[in-house]
Amino acid sequence: MRIHHLNCGTDCPLGGALFDGRSIGPLGRLVCHCLLIETDAHGLVLIDTGYGLSDVAHPHRRPGPRITLPWRLLLNIRLHERDTAVRQVEALGFGVGDVRHIVATHLDFDHAGGLEDFPAATVHVMRREYDDATGPRTGIVARNRWRPSQLDGVGDWRTYAARGERWFGFDAVRDLNGLPPEILMVPLPGHTWGHAGVAVRRDDGRWLLHAGDAYFYRGEMRQARRRCTPGLRAYQRLMEVDATGRMANQERLRSLSIDRRDELTVTCTHDPVELERCRAGRPL
Repeated sequence: MRIHHLNCGTDCPLGGALFDGRSIGPLGRLVCHCLLIETDAHGLVLIDTGYGLSDVAHPHRRPGPRITLPWRLLLNIRLHERDTAVRQVEALGFGVGDVRHIVATHLDFDHAGGLEDFPAATVHVMRREYDDATGPRTGIVARNRWRPSQLDGVGDWRTYAARGERWFGFDAVRDLNGLPPEILMVPLPGHTWGHAGVAVRRDDGRWLLHAGDAYFYRGEMRQARRRCTPGLRAYQRLMEVDATGRMANQERLRSLSIDRRDELTVTCTHDPVELERCRAGRPL
């Protein structure tokens, strides 16, 4: 399998290094790190989609009017058609129909905006995430994080609960419908109740775990003491549904990233340094 590391959306929050840990000016830079996986017999597989074409075309209506003031101003979202997953897939020489599967870590507006750009794809997600995103939404965070207009174009949902053999001590969802056994889901609730990482076994035998929003900053992994910027620490708290569960899973991931560093790589969605290193094939 060949893995492409895509940035399917950029946020430039006011605060610079208080968010990304490295910017010199007043604006930071966060990414939407998605994976595009070329498989031998199962077509292309996307892990998350970032923002989509409709988000770009209608920036004041999509992801939705309710987030226009609080979330758009907080994140300072930069929407460009060239950054959408569908345009990056085409730039690599593939067609929209070549993407046969999308595995969603969760369905927040910055992860699921491009789902409808691949109408023929099967979308795989944890059952609790699907139920929460498509059911009644109460509270300001729930009403803003999931946008029905991003989800109603999906024609083929496949939902899952944790089952089967565990993965490095974590619950796992193996045998995803229509996908090779080298791709599995790892439930990591806390950011949302149905949040999950996606583990991919590379051709060299090493695992790549896309941990989604289980953590936001590179300093939260691969070292004994957690380190996170003030801006991202506050944003994680704002968006969490279960602080205890989120921090417990983050601690387990941190231990995994240290103890099994020879067997796997852990990356998240929004850290630009991790994305750059993954693209360059450099260790995290």
